Amino acid sequence: MEREKAIAFFDSGIGGLTVLFEALQTLPKENYLYFADSKNAPYGIKSKEEVHNLVKKAVNFILGKDIKALIIACNTATSVTIEDLRKSYSIPIIGMEPAVKPAVEKSEQNHKRVIVTATPLTLKEEKLKNLIERVDNEHIVDLLPLPELVPMAEEGKFNTIRAKEYLKREFAKFELSDYGTVVLGCTHFIFFKKIFQEILPSHIDVIDGNKGTITNLKRILTEKNLLNDSGSSNIEYFISMEKIPDSEASKRMEGLFKILKH
Repeated sequence: MEREKAIAFFDSGIGGLTVLFEALQTLPKENYLYFADSKNAPYGIKSKEEVHNLVKKAVNFILGKDIKALIIACNTATSVTIEDLRKSYSIPIIGMEPAVKPAVEKSEQNHKRVIVTATPLTLKEEKLKNLIERVDNEHIVDLLPLPELVPMAEEGKFNTIRAKEYLKREFAKFELSDYGTVVLGCTHFIFFKKIFQEILPSHIDVIDGNKGTITNLKRILTEKNLLNDSGSSNIEYFISMEKIPDSEASKRMEGLFKILKH
C-alpha cells in the first residue's frame, strides 16, 4: 500500500538524524529509511562535482527501496543537487533551507543583525545567495563557515572543550551585541545547539530550519493522500549502501536522539 511506504532521509552522516527526530515528533506512525553516507563525509569541504556525484549515487540506491518521499536532510547536498534531483525523479523530494527568512524578519523588528552558519560549500552556493538576496532587504545577514563542526559531530564529540573553544574563537570575529539571531544552516550543527546557546549572549536566538522542512513534508503528503496514520513506525538504517542491523541502529539512534531531547 502506497501510504505504508517509507519516507527516506539522506545525509552525509548523522546530521539528518536531527531532521528525522523532528519527523518522529510530527509523524510518529510513518515508516522511515535513513541513509548516512558516512564513508564519504564530510561533504561541506568537497567540490560541487564530488558532492553531486555522491548524492546521485546514493539517491539511485535509496529509490531502489520503494519509498514514497525523499528528504535531502543535508544543507550542502540540497544546495548543490536539489534542482537536478527534482527534474530527474517523480517522487516528492524535499530539501533543507536555512531559516534565513524568519531570522531576518525578527531581526528587522529588533534592529539586530543575523549570522548564518553553515559549511563552506553551502555558503558559496547560489541557492543560499539567492535566498539571502530575496529576503535581506536591509543587508543585515553575515556568513560564518564552521567546517570543523561536522567532523566533530561524526566523531560524537558534541559537548566538548574542543567544540566550545572552536565556536568561541569563530564568534570572537563578531561584535555580538549587534546581532539578534544565529541560524544553524547545517543539520550537524544542531547537535551543538546547547554550546551555541552557552557561548552566545542571552539576547541571541539560535534557530534552524528543521521544523519548516517537516511541516512542508506533512503538507505534501497530505495533498497527495500519502499520510500513514495507522500502525507503528519502523526505521531502516543504512551507512553508504550497507544496511545496519536493527539492534545496532536503534541503539545508536537512541543515544543521538537523547542528546536532541535535552
